Amino acid sequence: MDEIIKTEAPELPASEAAAEIATQPAENDTAQTHDTPQSQQSDAHLMQSKAEVIARLEAIAADGGRAERAELDSLKQAYYRLHQKEAARERAAYVEAHGSDEGFLPSPDTEEKAFKDNLSRVRELRAAAAAEEETLKQRNLERKLQIIEEVKAMTESAEKADKSYDAFKALQTEWKTLTPVPAERATELWKTYQAIADQFYDLLSLCHELRDYDYRKNLETKTRLCEQAERLAGENDVVSAFHALQQLHQEFRETGPVAKEHREEIWNRFKAASTLVNKAHQAHFERLKAEEEQNLERKTALCEQAEAIAAATPENSAGWEQGTQAVIALQAEWKTIGFTPKKVNTQIFERFRSACDAFFTAKSEHFRATRESLAQNLAAKTALAEKADEIIAAAEAFAAQNEWESAAARIIDLQRKWKQIGTVPRKVSTALWERFNGTCNRFFELKSAAGPSRRQEEEANFDTKRGIIERLEALAAEMGDDALQKVRELQKAWNETGHVPFRKKDKLYEAYRSVCDKIYDALHESAGRRSVENFKRRVAETAGNDLQREYQRMVQALEQKRAEIKTYETNLSFFSGKSKAAASLVGDIEKKISRLREDAEQIAEKVKAAAAALREEKKAE
Repeated sequence: MDEIIKTEAPELPASEAAAEIATQPAENDTAQTHDTPQSQQSDAHLMQSKAEVIARLEAIAADGGRAERAELDSLKQAYYRLHQKEAARERAAYVEAHGSDEGFLPSPDTEEKAFKDNLSRVRELRAAAAAEEETLKQRNLERKLQIIEEVKAMTESAEKADKSYDAFKALQTEWKTLTPVPAERATELWKTYQAIADQFYDLLSLCHELRDYDYRKNLETKTRLCEQAERLAGENDVVSAFHALQQLHQEFRETGPVAKEHREEIWNRFKAASTLVNKAHQAHFERLKAEEEQNLERKTALCEQAEAIAAATPENSAGWEQGTQAVIALQAEWKTIGFTPKKVNTQIFERFRSACDAFFTAKSEHFRATRESLAQNLAAKTALAEKADEIIAAAEAFAAQNEWESAAARIIDLQRKWKQIGTVPRKVSTALWERFNGTCNRFFELKSAAGPSRRQEEEANFDTKRGIIERLEALAAEMGDDALQKVRELQKAWNETGHVPFRKKDKLYEAYRSVCDKIYDALHESAGRRSVENFKRRVAETAGNDLQREYQRMVQALEQKRAEIKTYETNLSFFSGKSKAAASLVGDIEKKISRLREDAEQIAEKVKAAAAALREEKKAE
């Protein structure tokens, strides 16, 4: 039926035939409607099991293979999408059970043979139907050529035409039933037939009443077709309305002529209704195209977000968990977005899937390496705890002060090594730390009890270091030109001062570190200001290519500094842990970002100074 709609022309004047061609839908629109029905694609996309896909193919085969090519493609995609999901679930279960996917083999697809057999059966039925339709077209063509010859014989004379009227009407009725014919012959065939039919009617000088009757019946038929076309213009389902319009066009063509005074009017009415339906149909697919472009933009943005998450490297489990939740959220949002343009639909999905796979592969590798690192750290810290136990076990045998000092040095060395070793599994972390820390505290308690003079010396050292802190605080308030030299001298004095009471050392060191950081921040800011002033003086004395190179160097330095800031800010977004270690790490990163921003501001001032010098030089030229 679609073939006839596109090829055979109605009995119309040349002007009406041209107008009809202008109102027909574009060939691309027809192809799109035929090849890519949205509802069928959506149904296949929503299928939740391979059995549903196979059942649909069996139903199509039972119906003689009557299905659109796009639906078969959609069913095939749905089947292998479901197959891939099953394989992914098996892989995930295997990884969870074995820790990695090494050695994983997916289960054989027991349903694939049934799927392929049914798909092949449907394709065979479609091919057979197409061959049968082609045979029918050739048979109809041959018969129509015979009808034309028979009508030609009836037009040899008016008398013969009058006697052959009934036979002509029978041939005319038969002609209408002979559809379809080969597309390349349809227009020529119809024009030839119409010319012969007009010639026949012209010879029916004695049959004006019958001709007038036909005109009236044809006018009634075409009026009814106009009314139906006008109702289609108000239909909500524009695709169904468009297909129904094609059938009305077919019937309009096959209906005989009307009286000459009504031809233009009836055709214009039918054409106007057709135009409304065609415009609505075209607008519908333009909206679909716009929606697909919007979907492409949204999916591209999701790809970029997934790629950014995959490119980042969280430093702890909390960061990886946050990244995992972010990727899962992106995947959930992806499923809510419809199709993108067909030519890029596969590519955009592959891009998104690759980014997600890259993240989860990196996550798997991170936790594998973390497990190995935790095991190594546990062994190392357990060995340190055992060595501390050995030292305190021999403490009662220490007789001389120098033996206590030697043992204390070994304990302090063990504490230093402990801090250098990373984390251990959480389930044993607290117990292992309490064991080691308790041993160290017990040692220093025994050491203090064994030497009262030592306690006095440690208290004196505490007072000395407290005084150094006070001098540093006074220096931080003054910040003279020799501040850096004085800070280094006081730090040297701090390092040369001996031990302080064990229970006071942490708090004392925190105060010392805080005032040192304050001084170095001030020195850094002062040095930055001096650097900017020195640069301004230098560019004022520079010209030509050297000045241009200085400007380019500063611009590149500013871009690098901003990129470094962005990297730290991205890494910072992955930290959500509330432990002391996580809080300390976040604080260090935030301090680093603050320092980088100060550096960027100073470089920006240098860029402005160089740009101003370039403008002055250009103005002078």
